[in-house]
Formats: sequence, structure tokens, C-alpha cells
Amino acid sequence: MAGKYDLVIVGGGISGASLLYTTAKFTNIDSIALIEKESEIAAINSHHTNNSQTLHFGDIETNYTLEKAKEVKEGAELLAGYLEAHDPDGEMHARRSKMVLAVGDEEVSELERRYDEEGFGDLFPKLRPIEREEIAEIEPNVVEGRDPDVDLLALQTPDGYVVDYGRTTRSFVDRASEEPHVDVYTGTEVTDVTPTLDGYTIDTTDGRFDCEAAVVAAGSHSLQIAKELGYGGDKVLLPVAGSFFLADDLLNGKVYTLQMKKLPFAAVHGDADVHDPSVTRFGPTAKLVPTLERGRFSTVSDFLDVFGLNAAAALSYANILSDRVLLPYVLRNLVYDLPEVGPRQFLPHVQKVVPNVDLEDLERATGYGGVRPQIVDTSQKSLDMGEAKIVGDDIIFNITPSPGASTCLKNAMRDTRMLLEFLDGDYAFDETAFRADTIDNFPRGDAADSLAGDDTVDGVPAMDD
Repeated sequence: MAGKYDLVIVGGGISGASLLYTTAKFTNIDSIALIEKESEIAAINSHHTNNSQTLHFGDIETNYTLEKAKEVKEGAELLAGYLEAHDPDGEMHARRSKMVLAVGDEEVSELERRYDEEGFGDLFPKLRPIEREEIAEIEPNVVEGRDPDVDLLALQTPDGYVVDYGRTTRSFVDRASEEPHVDVYTGTEVTDVTPTLDGYTIDTTDGRFDCEAAVVAAGSHSLQIAKELGYGGDKVLLPVAGSFFLADDLLNGKVYTLQMKKLPFAAVHGDADVHDPSVTRFGPTAKLVPTLERGRFSTVSDFLDVFGLNAAAALSYANILSDRVLLPYVLRNLVYDLPEVGPRQFLPHVQKVVPNVDLEDLERATGYGGVRPQIVDTSQKSLDMGEAKIVGDDIIFNITPSPGASTCLKNAMRDTRMLLEFLDGDYAFDETAFRADTIDNFPRGDAADSLAGDDTVDGVPAMDD
């Protein structure tokens, strides 16, 4: 196994798979290989139990600036368009209502300001403010049992895409594999990457791959490989493990709460599961862990490789974790994983969404959750609130914390343009065909039109009789 290729992509999660799909279907690159160390595609963070299944547009994520929301919106629309075009039976996604909920005078004022003055109402035409009565029509359990004297406001939209990113990843790989010049290797772990005169040699557990250009889309391991090649010296990772709690069918769609602007982590929210709407997830929690993969202690040494055990990294950690907002947040999240006391401490966050929830309604989602690599800039001693792309000589390293899955096709589009430069302009990218297969299918009508054909009535999920 192995061989010579124009392009080798390392990593079979949604980032690597979306690039494989983009380059295989919409460029004329002669030969492309994807290498994945697990026996299956999408086995780690892209697996449907290891993320919150949310397609982030930036409309209800209240820690996004308007500028970041503009960036994320296009990426989300690319993926939403792909799902609309290629998933008519809803095997990869479902569309439901979603909203961000403000509770109390202060939060209501903040949400009104965000919608009216900060420009989010203009940026997202389907987003609309709704008050208690309409919230109750869409999400009865959000209002039932709540103090009637407490002000409520929500920004609601029908574009609540719930996505099985694992199945979406496999869809990208399956479509790319239809092309005769594409090879996919699973169970193939990279052991070394070496620059050569005309590209790279990638040694693996299943042989040697030679290529002219390479992209490493291996999550947290991307920075590890970059550092081995002398790139990314000013970056380390702060790995954060997310966990969830499960309850019965309390919600019809997604209900987010307001997020702290200084935190890169999502505020607690409730989501109806993509495949089983009778299950509602609440989370995520966010716990710092010294591993690059959830539950795999073998990746502690990989974390130490990335950390580097140097003064700049240690000072950066100290600076970040001493923050008056972040430190209490980190300590609180450690408590949520404790038996008995954890669910009890987490319960008030759930009750902010669904007031009538009791402790016995919640159970820990055993085996759920992944590790998100938050990026630390050691030159600034601060968290980098975005995804990191390190560009070397004919090689790209992608490190994609949330919302990397949501923006995977936008990232693939950018990388494809760059790869054509690496390959000396010998190949072309048909962006018109790419957009016709993706974003051109995204519905842009009013709320009712955009939900035509879904199990909804005037944008409200239909209740079971």
C-alpha cells in the first residue's frame, strides 16, 4: 500500500473529507489520497456523539462579533446547501427551529441591542425577535413553570440545522471516491513527514506516500506534525473536553442561552438529537484535559509534544487561566464531572432553558463528547478565538476548534485555491460548479418558504398527536 500522488490529505474527519470532496469533484488534480489512522472515517470528533450536532451560522451564538458571524455565515450556508442537495431523506441532517433565549431585564436588553443596533437583524433576515407567547408556541417547555414576572425574549430562526457530521463526512468521502484518481486509506497512521526536493514523503504504518503537496487536517495532531517540521513555534494548545447530559423530549429544536463574550466555549444549550428527537441533550461542559483525544491516555505524550514544556507556553497558560472570567468557569466545569454533585450543580443551567426539569430527569451522556483544541498564541500569551491555519512550503496544517465543522467547505475552498498555487498552476478549480453543488441550494426565501417540505407548520415544529 502507498504510492505517489499530487496531493495527500492527512485526516479523515470532516475537515479532511470536505477538502477531498472539493479537490476530487471540482479540480482536475491528477491523483489524490486521503490517509486516516482510524479504521473508519469520522471516528473521533466528527462522530455524531462527540459534538453538539449544530451548524453554526453566527446568528444565535452571542459570543460572536458581527465580523465573525459574517465569516461563519457563508461557511454554514455552503454546508447547508450541500445537505439540501444531497440529503433529501434526512439521513445526515434535520431542520428545526432554533433560538437564543434571554432571561431577565439585563439579558433582554442585551439581546435587543444585538439584534437592532449591532446589525445581526440585518445580517440574518430570517432571525426575528419573539416574546413569551410565541416562545411558548414553539417551545412550550421553555415557558412552562417559569415566573411570569421575569422578562423573556428570544431571537428565533427556522435555520436550525442539526447535523450528523460523521455521516456528512462519509458522504464527502463516498462522493469523492467515485472519481478514479482518488484513493482512501483507513487504518493508516502517519509516523513521519519529510520534505523532499519536489514535495513530501509521508511514512505510515502501511508504507510510504510521496506527494507534491500535502494538507494535514488531523485536529489537535495537526499542530504536533507542524512543530515536527519547524512550523507553529508560537502556538500551543489548550485541549478542552466537552460532555453532555441527556433528558427526554423536552425541546422541539435548539435553544441556546447567552454566552460570555470572553469565552470561546459555547454556553449551555438544549438540542433535540439529530436521529432521535425524543432525546434532548444539554451541554456542553468544558473541562481542560492534558490529552489530544478524549479518553485516550496514549495521547498525553502527544499533548506534551505540542506543549513543548517551555517558559513561553507555561506563562501563556498562567496568563489565560488567571483571567477573572475564565478561571471560575474552568473550576465550575471540573465539578460537573463529579458523581452525584456534578448533575446537581449543572441542573440550574438546564433549568434556565427548561424550568420544570428535575434532577431525576437528567442522566450523564456516557461516552459522548470530544476534545476541542483551543489555540494559544504564546507571543501574545492569549487564546486565539478562531481556527488556525499554518501554511508552509507546499503544505497546509489546519487546526479547527469550533466552528470548524460548520465552516469545513469554506475552509476547503480556500485550501483548494492555495493548493493550485502549490502545484504551479497546472490545475484549475471550477468554483462555479462547486457553488452550484453547495451554497446555491441554500434556501433564501422567507421562513415559511424555507421550511416547505419539513415537518413544520409556519416555521413551528409539528407536535406529535
